[in-house]
Amino acid sequence: MATTIIFALACAGTVVFALVKPQIRVKGYELSVFYVPALLGALILVFSGLLDWSAAVNGLTADTDINPLKILALFLSMTLLSVFLDETGFFRYLASLAVRKCGGSQVRLFIIFYCMVSALTVFTSNDVVILTFTPFICYFSKNARVDPVPYLVSEFVAANTASMLLIIGNPTNIYLGTMAGIDFFPYVKVMALPAVCATVTAFAVLLALFYKRLKAPVSAAPENVVIEQKTLLVFGLAVLSVCTLALAVSGFIDVPMWLISVAGLLTLLIGVFLISLLKCRRPGELLRTFRRGPWEVVPLVISMFILVLALEASGATAVIAGLLNSGNTLFTYGIASALAANLINNIPMSVLFSSLLMGGGDDLPAVYASVIGSNIGAYITPIGALAGVMWLGILRNQGINFGFAKFVAYGACVAVPALLAALAGLLAAGP
Repeated sequence: MATTIIFALACAGTVVFALVKPQIRVKGYELSVFYVPALLGALILVFSGLLDWSAAVNGLTADTDINPLKILALFLSMTLLSVFLDETGFFRYLASLAVRKCGGSQVRLFIIFYCMVSALTVFTSNDVVILTFTPFICYFSKNARVDPVPYLVSEFVAANTASMLLIIGNPTNIYLGTMAGIDFFPYVKVMALPAVCATVTAFAVLLALFYKRLKAPVSAAPENVVIEQKTLLVFGLAVLSVCTLALAVSGFIDVPMWLISVAGLLTLLIGVFLISLLKCRRPGELLRTFRRGPWEVVPLVISMFILVLALEASGATAVIAGLLNSGNTLFTYGIASALAANLINNIPMSVLFSSLLMGGGDDLPAVYASVIGSNIGAYITPIGALAGVMWLGILRNQGINFGFAKFVAYGACVAVPALLAALAGLLAAGP
């Protein structure tokens, strides 16, 4: 009972901290500390003896696919590759190109933005795309004197829906997929239909919601974005492309995905340093990339992993798993994961559900359903994903009034049909 109470308090505290967003300043840099409640909870469990210290160490260092350090290496490497492209101006250039191609039509621009965000998310990262495109949408909307809400909501929905297609699209995909021993290509084979069903359904709902608002013409001139370091952009795109292809065949060449992604990041580091050296310039893009890295995810994932280990040792996860396994696991895990993400955030939810799923045997439909819930659940409430909290923060800084209630009103309206469509697609795909 004590372990369950500490787990619940740690999760609740993490959610509150994620909403309040406390920060500390170190040498001019503001560092997020929303993970502190989870970290304190993990430390209390270990030092109180509720979780044996050796069990925690063995869990963190085990030579298995669900080793959280390997999963973090994969996630951070792919995220940094995407952030580097943003530092070269790649995403901003694509956004300005979309405005040029819309021909003054908001409906056309809405469609282009939705498709662009979806496509970019597939090959990069949902968090990176959201944090990159949101400031541009705010700037563009003010300049064009158009309602920013349709573009902001569609951007957030598109990024968190398309992110389920590839195993690298979201850290929750990585954690749950790796836990189940699913390789890159088998994952895509199963998730292609659910991802398409959810993406199309979400778009149809969004277009119906905002069609009247999109009738006004676009009056702003597109921003002229110039890529100053084209060599770095081409090199970054090449590294990301090769890395993604290598991940796709990782199961055939028997090389761990985390090792491929780390090798890709090291290739980027060496290449950028050499290019910068030849051009006699400081590798500023690379330095800014590492400053923007989501390093706060590291203590969060490790702390949650320890919390779940303790919960498992106490027998609580077996009770929860028994309840979820009593019905059709595809739907029970799909719906429960989406709801749980909005109680404890989708990253802690994925760590918890990995333990639940391991106790349920080789139930791949439940694994894929949990992946779906972790992605679509991100736009039911801002608590569903860290990107939601950061997204609302950007809007506040831009002077756009978009509160918790409005987020839930739009998010739930789209999430329910999208989740059902994705689960129906998964049922048809038959993993």
